[in-house]
Amino acid sequence: MAGECDVSKIVTKFLLNTCRLLQSLTKHYVQAAVLCGLLAAVRPSDEEAQFIPLTTGSVAEFYIEPMLPSFGDIDLMHHYNTQLAIPQGHPPPTQLPAEFHNYVKVAEIIDSHLPGFVYLPIRYLLTQCIDDSKYNYVEYEETVYLSNGSYTDDMHGPALLTDSSHTSQLSVDTVLCVRCLSWPPQAADWPTRHRNYGWPDSATLDRVVSDGCDVVGVAHRQCRQHELMGKSQWRLSLSRAEIVLINSWMPVQQIVYHMLRYFMKTERLTDCADNSGAGTLSNYHIKTLMLWACELHPRSWWTVDLNLVRICVELLNTLSVWLTDTRCPHYFINNCNLLDNSFNVESVASKLVAIDEEYLSTWFVKNYIGKCAQLPPLCTLRLFNDISTSSKLQNAVSKIVCWRLNFSLFEVWRTVKLAEHSIPLQLSLHSLTVHSCVCWMNELTKIDQRLCLYFSANVLLHVACKISRIGFTNELMDILSTVLARNTYQCCSVLCLRKIAPNIPELVYLLQKSAVEHLTTYRQLVALDFGSVVTIVTTDFEAMYAYKRGDYQRCLQLSTQNVHTLLCPIILADVSAFPEFTQLLDDDIASLTALALIVNPKLRLSQCDFCITQSTMSLYLMALCQLKLPDSVTSLAQTLHYIQVAQRKHSLILTLDHLTLKLIERKLYRSIRH
Repeated sequence: MAGECDVSKIVTKFLLNTCRLLQSLTKHYVQAAVLCGLLAAVRPSDEEAQFIPLTTGSVAEFYIEPMLPSFGDIDLMHHYNTQLAIPQGHPPPTQLPAEFHNYVKVAEIIDSHLPGFVYLPIRYLLTQCIDDSKYNYVEYEETVYLSNGSYTDDMHGPALLTDSSHTSQLSVDTVLCVRCLSWPPQAADWPTRHRNYGWPDSATLDRVVSDGCDVVGVAHRQCRQHELMGKSQWRLSLSRAEIVLINSWMPVQQIVYHMLRYFMKTERLTDCADNSGAGTLSNYHIKTLMLWACELHPRSWWTVDLNLVRICVELLNTLSVWLTDTRCPHYFINNCNLLDNSFNVESVASKLVAIDEEYLSTWFVKNYIGKCAQLPPLCTLRLFNDISTSSKLQNAVSKIVCWRLNFSLFEVWRTVKLAEHSIPLQLSLHSLTVHSCVCWMNELTKIDQRLCLYFSANVLLHVACKISRIGFTNELMDILSTVLARNTYQCCSVLCLRKIAPNIPELVYLLQKSAVEHLTTYRQLVALDFGSVVTIVTTDFEAMYAYKRGDYQRCLQLSTQNVHTLLCPIILADVSAFPEFTQLLDDDIASLTALALIVNPKLRLSQCDFCITQSTMSLYLMALCQLKLPDSVTSLAQTLHYIQVAQRKHSLILTLDHLTLKLIERKLYRSIRH
């Protein structure tokens, strides 16, 4: 292979070129947004309470997107809007953010004998005044400690672990916490300590301090078996601060952080991304190392004569010193050491101290760039069969970088498809509340405003389905009011809905019409960005609605145009087959999807299987309209030919496509024979 210096440069250039700035529209962000929406709909044991979710951890911290995953799960913190923590000795607040309930239990944060771990005795009950929205308080006479919840086998650190290994999605850690709106006194020295190199700057410091902190329900590992401490000890969490700080890093610092995590995980030198410090080295120690490095090194150390491998070697050597000395100073809390004698890290320290630039360069070529070369479809090129010289290695790396740049837009399109499947899936499986609606729209707006529009259309169709079954309830009215108040793409107002509410058929008609307008606008916006990688027609929902309203001539006109556009392209958009969408079609499609689900209930979870491509949907509508309108046998024969072309083109995994095409074929043959 090439010399040490050449390989370091190649690794550096590769990571700089392939760790692109993260677009907000990624599958991890979509999954996190969906989970926040679902968590907001959960009813805690206290039926008056609601969960307020927050995406934390690596998904929230990284703004770069490497070729290989930079994290293995999604971390969600959530707190009750009926609980609050305040530092010991602070007066109870008289005003709270709007997310809190009109009654709130307030606990004081009391230090334990272990730095960073605290107890939460409940001190006050706040009640909100109707007149001025301020809170009054009464003190509790007895001291009751807030329980952290039992630490069970299902917990991952303080997090309830949801395993998604059987799907393409990441597993999820949901962490219950108590919100504290103040910066903790335990970290009082952090904002004011002397910094030689100006990081973090004053604006970042102010933002971090103003975000306060959280207290998560987990006892120190030494106390978990103790009868009282195991149930009542909590840990200070500065996840909000870490998100702000890590997002203020330069891209090169984020890349180094990713490289360190990837190396330590691949070499099995750390456990999973668990902040609990449970006796082994974890990603939290790597994060702490990086936070200190960003503060203690000047900007030039990161940028002048840039060599990512050299930076990683120096930081790993620093970590080896920490491990040898059994000290890992908490970045925020002065007297808190994240290592003690219970950590078995001698072998890790000895391995890290021996790492030099030559070793780490070669390691990244083999274990990182080599893994990238095995990603489909790159694996077919066999780029790493011969990298014996610097030029051969550089040639292989250049081809990977080129593919990465050219494949970007298609990757984002796949995320759009994931979102288009996930949103109706979750609305069909889980309840929807006003609170969860607001959370859904807030999270989706952060990702892509178009998805908020798509969600609103799904809600309108979802409510239309419910109204048809159970009538118009106050809860459904509140949900519609929430969605319409946030959306500029609407043909109906809240006032209009209230006026026609007694007339259920007219109300359903208006909701469907508004939803179709939302969806058509959504199609137009998506087609603008992705028309170069996928063929998208923008009138498919309009055609479905025309059929629903009995305007068969208009439906035939639109569907015929769409069939001619969609018959040849390989990559197509599609329509989900959930009830919210099939209500715009006839009973045969509803029966077909229901029968498919009876045979295979897992079908609805499949992004590929539980949808119908635009071409098949257009063929279906075209055939139905031809059967309802006076038309010639020649036209039906032409449609049959189109169906045969579509059957040959579509992959066998498109279950509903093949079933729908068979259904149309039988309908047309039956009509021709008669």
